[in-house]
Amino acid sequence: MERGAIYEPAGDETFSMDELARKVSRQLGRAIAYRDLPEPEYQRALESAGLPSSLAHALADSDAGSARGELDDRSLLTLRSLRGRPTTRLRDAVASALAKVER
Repeated sequence: MERGAIYEPAGDETFSMDELARKVSRQLGRAIAYRDLPEPEYQRALESAGLPSSLAHALADSDAGSARGELDDRSLLTLRSLRGRPTTRLRDAVASALAKVER
């Protein structure tokens, strides 16, 4: 690690929100739908849920960037390098999260 360096803590495994919904569906045993919204529509949805406009804009912009692959850092495996071990697999992270919530 370099002092003052900026790292993108991407995991070892990339996935889309649609893939995440499929993993959750498989583990729950029921369909979970994911609907990708255009950035302006997503921002409006966040605002209608009560988020301040500036935060809704930042989240919608971040989500759009992620969809374009701006967070994909697989070539460097930065988080793995910083942690000194592989990152948690998506299926395991989903199972852990689902175990913490009531179904």
